[in-house]
Amino acid sequence: MRGILPGVDPVVGHLLRASEHIREDLERAIAPLTVEQLWATPSGMTSAGFHAKHLAGSTDRLSTYLEGHQLTPEQLAALQAESTGNESSDELIAAVCASLARYENLVRALPPTHFGDVREIGRKRLQTTAIGLAIHIAEHGQRHVGQAIGAAKLASRP
Repeated sequence: MRGILPGVDPVVGHLLRASEHIREDLERAIAPLTVEQLWATPSGMTSAGFHAKHLAGSTDRLSTYLEGHQLTPEQLAALQAESTGNESSDELIAAVCASLARYENLVRALPPTHFGDVREIGRKRLQTTAIGLAIHIAEHGQRHVGQAIGAAKLASRP
């Protein structure tokens, strides 16, 4: 809990705070890792690198849906490349920060009168609300940060 953001709808403020936590927790977990540690799969776990890369990519994709658009061919292609990589922690942190900045701008611009606006997700165009999608982005991000923290701890053990 970090308090109320003055002049910001409380729901929007909570989502902005969640985004802050995602960014800070991920950076703290993966910044000290070498590239080898970042992409290691200890005990068959998914790597911390994957969770960071997926967090950036999924936030970007879900933000596209939040804007009311469908995914581009480039976004679909990037999805296929998330499970592997050789990016450094600095590169992944920058990608996550960029995708979260986009998300935060969208959330700040979402007035409460539009929380119930319909958004369509995926090829099947599953319907949800704008606020439901914005909340899902924060929840999904926190889930992957938690997994990245665990993978990072295991990968950095002596």
